[in-house]
Amino acid sequence: MKLFFLSRIKPVPFPALLKHLFLVGLLNLLSGHLHAQDTGILTGKVTSTDSLPLDKASVTIERTDLGTTTAADGKFEFHLPPGEYRAWIRIVGYQPHRKSIVISSGKVTHIDVILQEDRLNLNEVVVSATRYGVDRREAPVIVNVISPKIFNATQSVAMSETLNYQPGVRVETNCQNCGFTQVRLNGLGGAYSQILINSRPVFSALSSVYGLDQIPTSMVDRIEVVRSGGSALFGSNAIAGTINVITKDPVENTWQIGSTNALVDGSKWDNTVDFNASIISEDLATGVTFYGMNRNRQAFDANGDGFTEMTKLKNTTFGGKAFYMPSDVNRITLDFSVINEFRRGGDRLDLAPHFTDITEQLDYSTFLGGLTFDHYSTDYRNKFSVYTSAQKGKRNSFYGGLGGNRTPADSLLASNAYGHTDDLAWVGGLQFTHNFANDVLTAGAEHQLNDTQDEIAGYARLVDQTSNSTGLYAQYEWKPVSAFTALVGARYDYVTINGRYTLRDINRIGDVRTGVLSPRLTLLYNITDDLQFRGGYARGFRAPQAFNEDMHVSSVGGQQVFVLISDNLKTEYSNAYTASLNLMKNVGNTQFSALVEGFYTDLRNPFTNVLSTELAGVLLEEMRNGAGAYVTGTNIELSMAPSARYSLQAGGTVQRSRYREAQVLFDGTAELPAVTTDEFVKSPNVYGYISSNWKATEQLSVDVTGTYTGSMIAPHVVNDNAFILLKNTPEFFELNMRLGYVFKIKTDFSIELSGGVQNLLNSYQKDFDMGPARDSDYIYGPARPRTYFLGLKIGHFH
Repeated sequence: MKLFFLSRIKPVPFPALLKHLFLVGLLNLLSGHLHAQDTGILTGKVTSTDSLPLDKASVTIERTDLGTTTAADGKFEFHLPPGEYRAWIRIVGYQPHRKSIVISSGKVTHIDVILQEDRLNLNEVVVSATRYGVDRREAPVIVNVISPKIFNATQSVAMSETLNYQPGVRVETNCQNCGFTQVRLNGLGGAYSQILINSRPVFSALSSVYGLDQIPTSMVDRIEVVRSGGSALFGSNAIAGTINVITKDPVENTWQIGSTNALVDGSKWDNTVDFNASIISEDLATGVTFYGMNRNRQAFDANGDGFTEMTKLKNTTFGGKAFYMPSDVNRITLDFSVINEFRRGGDRLDLAPHFTDITEQLDYSTFLGGLTFDHYSTDYRNKFSVYTSAQKGKRNSFYGGLGGNRTPADSLLASNAYGHTDDLAWVGGLQFTHNFANDVLTAGAEHQLNDTQDEIAGYARLVDQTSNSTGLYAQYEWKPVSAFTALVGARYDYVTINGRYTLRDINRIGDVRTGVLSPRLTLLYNITDDLQFRGGYARGFRAPQAFNEDMHVSSVGGQQVFVLISDNLKTEYSNAYTASLNLMKNVGNTQFSALVEGFYTDLRNPFTNVLSTELAGVLLEEMRNGAGAYVTGTNIELSMAPSARYSLQAGGTVQRSRYREAQVLFDGTAELPAVTTDEFVKSPNVYGYISSNWKATEQLSVDVTGTYTGSMIAPHVVNDNAFILLKNTPEFFELNMRLGYVFKIKTDFSIELSGGVQNLLNSYQKDFDMGPARDSDYIYGPARPRTYFLGLKIGHFH
């Protein structure tokens, strides 16, 4: 057939063939010339303020699919049809820049772009707002970032010591005997906030009681804080917001070893040694980071009564994070941490716990691990992730005492207070993200499991609880014009909780099955290039469960205080509203940012604890549903950096936290009246922070930081009949100063010496309860008195 077909083609004479080829070539040339007349050329060069060309800066043309990166000399080029465009130029570490351009047919348009340093890190990539990477400035939700800069400025060795340096965030200590801490977001207690590890909700209810002190800053790359409702993306218990702890990624070959030696009140040692190191392959396809910490802190007695206000603490942490990229579009990430902690408070710390008047002792070990597989399409528009993370914890505990200098029978009774806890948290899920030309679609499914068994056999106390939650979520980021973004999403969770709760002769069964839809809507509007408006609504929930911060065991008058859920505890719901204005502007060489954010959170069926009765030597608190509550207020943050050597940041919160009806804290007896309040306890109406960082020379840095805590209501349980008094606390201002000096020994080796004072003004609680019959929960204000410290760090670091 082929030969037959060819035989039917009429031969063309050679001269005619040349003429035909000439005509075809002429037509192609004219076509190319006409096409060139229909386009123009955009060229440009991107440099820094000191005239250095910026390599690999991203240059995109808004409202198109066109994009490129700059060459080593900072230059780039586009071929564009005639018209008006806006170019978007950005690179990590610099402020992005938009440039309006007009392209004319057949002409070359050249632009020179000078990028200024992003000294306030306002344009770094965050993941907590949308569950995928986005510039902070472009995120429809406000995301605050706590960076190693604050870790160093405050000489913090644990996460709990850094969180106060953001608006709307406050860490409080809740027990003299065990040092239990919790973080409040926008005035709501710790149980209302969800703590994530590498964006995964594996920070279990047990970990939330003590875990803030167990995460060393040496393993943290940054902490992202999103205030107000986040349940639409992250599930339950995100009513007040989320705190996302991002551990260190291996990004370059580096290592460092550090030591901090502190004297609490000038008398008790708090010694820490930590390290981290990263190794990256030459082809950047593999990398691993290791980190660790060992901490040893002596107990501190503030008033000389022989009972601790700060616990004895020993902590050892080791972990790592590794990645492997089998190809440019596939990445496998593994992370793990092993934590062992011993803490003890009370009196006579050298004796066995049951021979003391009061002891709270915890020996806690946990393992956290996660595995993630990310796959990108070849054009990087699609991303598919599969992940799993788990935390396994074991705790041996003692909550009790009153055996010291007493009969053998007393010591035998005190020995009933030994307990054991097994805790498992697991999450697994998948997520799909698709990038359109301007919009982004995100959808996924996730299952969370938390299995806890907490037993104190001597008191016949048992919490045996299993919680399962399956969630489906979807979110669409719509950007119809460059100045406006709408983020619309929802998550549906089906939650089952099976629990058995026993205390002496009281037996209660928990059988919860509920489905909850949590919608979310947030808007971002760029009023100008410098001024942004954000507004949003989110619905959240907390399912009835009896193991979280509210289940913390404490002691009053030598008696144990236990918490049980009521028989008819209902799911708690929230409706959260936010609105903000954010000004980000360069005034001369000064980078400036101002944020004003209003928030209102309405709570329905809020969980509350009521001291109800005494039962055979123990005090019983019952978790009940309140009539309703709300939290409203304003967060303010100001930041400025006049140069690369100096930055100043300050923020504060003014708020009101109220129950809609007077809340019962003490049921009352025939002899004593009931105690009620319409205010949240331990929730100050005003609090804030300040951070000043000055690099006086290339080697010398000076940091001044501080936090302010306004007056609040603190409940004080009086020994006789467990009656509650409500006291107005004084205000506190905790001022810290630090000096650091770096010796550059070699290009990749430095030594830093640092020293300073934490809580310089010794702003500290003066009226701690005293003796074995004290209310150990009557504690407020700064976590430590005046403390002196010296630090040493060696290695390859910035």
